[in-house]
Amino acid sequence: MLKPALLILAILLFASVALAQRSNPPSKTELAEITERGRQLAEYDGAAWRATDAVLAMKPAEGSVARYLAKKTDNGWTVAFGRLNEMRDKFLVVYEANQGTDPEEFKVKKYDAPKEDTDFYFSAVKAIEIALADFRGENRPYNVAILPAKSGQMYVYVVPAQVKQGVYPLGGDVRYLMSQDGSKIVEKRQLHKSTIEFETPPELQKVEGGYHTAVLDDIPEDTDVFHVLVRKPSVPEWVATRQYVYRIEIDGAINYVMTREAFMKMKGK
Repeated sequence: MLKPALLILAILLFASVALAQRSNPPSKTELAEITERGRQLAEYDGAAWRATDAVLAMKPAEGSVARYLAKKTDNGWTVAFGRLNEMRDKFLVVYEANQGTDPEEFKVKKYDAPKEDTDFYFSAVKAIEIALADFRGENRPYNVAILPAKSGQMYVYVVPAQVKQGVYPLGGDVRYLMSQDGSKIVEKRQLHKSTIEFETPPELQKVEGGYHTAVLDDIPEDTDVFHVLVRKPSVPEWVATRQYVYRIEIDGAINYVMTREAFMKMKGK
């Protein structure tokens, strides 16, 4: 039986929007796809900050880098740092950081004459700029990630940035599906509305799990998985929607548990 003591963190993500209605819980395939996107987001985040540390150690000239863009290759993650040219028809790669055999190590190459790109990086930076122009968030820093989607399209995620050691934000995030060339928004999905912060209460010796209620859809979101994978301590997360309850494991796998009605009855015992 699920004990109330396991639900250490109560997080309510309220929104004044209509809940997406589902007649049945999602399939294992749909949950696996959410898990995979969340895992990719966590990998992107890790690659971006490790590559950024490596580039900053080279002391880039002011104004030489305006944005970084990461992509996963057969050899690991590559992160390009640069800017658009004056005509805004090319992305100029000034630094390129490539993941080594050690996943936490990135080797940086500097291009004295910036490498011009009109393919992935250029399309990606256009997609990010269009998404950010549409995004309306809180007065706080945000991170941006871009991942491949089906049919050559791209996902752009705008998520709240961690600004304090040991405090992990969740919510207030949006996922954009962008056209293949990055020139237009195909679909906008609000993942959560309000932003909350996960922090281990100092009086607790051990946190066994987190819990939050989601209201925008009857499924967990990509960033729920991302949140579980990046926060410390590493603990599962229970997600209750209007109809269903899920548990996200520390490896990002999502398990459907039961209906919310049954869950609330157990919680009250």
